[in-house]
Amino acid sequence: MSTYMPKANDINRTWYILDAEGVSLGRVAAKAATILRGKHKPTYAPHADCGDYVIIINTDKAVLTGKKLDQKYYRWHTGWIGGLKEIKYDKLMAEQSDRAMTIAVTGMLPNNTLGRKAATRLRVFKGAEHNQASRNPVECNF
Repeated sequence: MSTYMPKANDINRTWYILDAEGVSLGRVAAKAATILRGKHKPTYAPHADCGDYVIIINTDKAVLTGKKLDQKYYRWHTGWIGGLKEIKYDKLMAEQSDRAMTIAVTGMLPNNTLGRKAATRLRVFKGAEHNQASRNPVECNF
């Protein structure tokens, strides 16, 4: 018996929709990263890109537990001297909750070509409406 190796032609990608309303930001991001990698499929292979598409809605209603809204910062560097920037998560969640969700999901993906390719299959929306209804997304539970 030989090991199954997924081929690019054999991969069927489906669309999943995750509702972040009332759910922890990290829980939604972990579920999305698992689906984007394809780890929920029996044909998963770590070297192959066999993940599915993910739509995340209601990111403005996602919650952060504990004191993370007051104490957690998102920091990045512009590449220039003295270019360290930071923003508190209470402001980030209030103004750009979709960006906060995208940062969380991409942080859980591998830092290689497979992770960058998987990140292109992520769609994030602040409200309940999305423009991917023609894809017939499947509801995904936590």
